[in-house]
Amino acid sequence: MGTGFFSSVDEVSAKLAEAGYLASTAVATTVFLADRLGKPLLVEGPAGVGKTELAKAVAEVGGARLVRLQCYEGIDEARALYEWNHAKQLLRITAGREETWADARTDIFGEEFLLRRPLLTAISGSEPTVLLIDETDKADLEVEGLLLEVLGDFQVTVPELGTITATREPFVVLTSNATRELSEALRRRCLFLHIGFPDEELERRIVRLKVPGLTPALADSVVRVISALRAMDLRKLPSVAETVDWARTLLELGAEQLDDELVGQSLGVILKHQDDIVKAGAALELERVLDAS
Repeated sequence: MGTGFFSSVDEVSAKLAEAGYLASTAVATTVFLADRLGKPLLVEGPAGVGKTELAKAVAEVGGARLVRLQCYEGIDEARALYEWNHAKQLLRITAGREETWADARTDIFGEEFLLRRPLLTAISGSEPTVLLIDETDKADLEVEGLLLEVLGDFQVTVPELGTITATREPFVVLTSNATRELSEALRRRCLFLHIGFPDEELERRIVRLKVPGLTPALADSVVRVISALRAMDLRKLPSVAETVDWARTLLELGAEQLDDELVGQSLGVILKHQDDIVKAGAALELERVLDAS
């Protein structure tokens, strides 16, 4: 059972573009299949290539609410699924001192005292929903087991309340920067999509879309420099997000074309380690020497 956001691959491409997300054919096709088959979509790739933005764009074009679970080391079931509002429960018990424990217990474990966290929130609503499980690779294996249970049948059992089953299954996107290997069981549950750095033509289109005031010539220069940097052995290669940030920086500086001084002054926008900046500066200088000869 799919969510029914899209009727064709071409519609995925067109609608995402309207939302400001330029998708390759591979991305559009995988999103369409995830939508039609009702399967979670696992999106893997370097930071800053548009994994999270893809989920946001799908929610926007699908008219759906976006529910986000941000994973981190140490996240547990209480933060991902649900927990009880203990302060409110204590107030209720204090207010009803004349009651027996049996009466109070029945009351304090009701819906009014349940704090729904992202996973439970996403499956318990009736409106169209996109569930974004961001940076899944940062969570522990125990959380992966929880995800398998929830995403398997889209239902959650709360011992005090019973089983809560989704009346409308969400479109699920899991993202990973591949800092650790996800379990094979979780991978089998999902459709897989790898988003890498775009080719120069697609990146030029992205830059022109996100920074419309940039001239075509400057946009081309920006993308060519970024491409050269990604070919180097750097600690952190510049992402698409950083390409856009650099283009915006150059626009704010009133630049009409790139020159040595401008590149040197603004490398900190796209490179985030000093040794990368030194290495890139030397390599770009060498390229200019070779070009001049």
